[in-house]
Amino acid sequence: MANTRSAKKAIRQSARRTDINKARRSRIRTCVRKVEEAIEKGDKAAAAEAFSTAQPELMRGAQKGIIHRNAASRKVSRLSKRIQALG
Repeated sequence: MANTRSAKKAIRQSARRTDINKARRSRIRTCVRKVEEAIEKGDKAAAAEAFSTAQPELMRGAQKGIIHRNAASRKVSRLSKRIQALG
């Protein structure tokens, strides 16, 4: 257990950041899943619309350090490529 005031505060801050990061990671996964579902259905318009919400979420996650920036760029690139391949 933490003894000093600063250690107790660090624990509180860590718990708050963990909750925020979990929520953001969940939101990213949900957005990406919606894009993938639209791609599997073959609905290019719905996939493009879902992609337009997923891309900023991925980049924001990379900016905040939730996921690595290269991983975010890779996911955006691959999703974009799959949407373009729909026709």
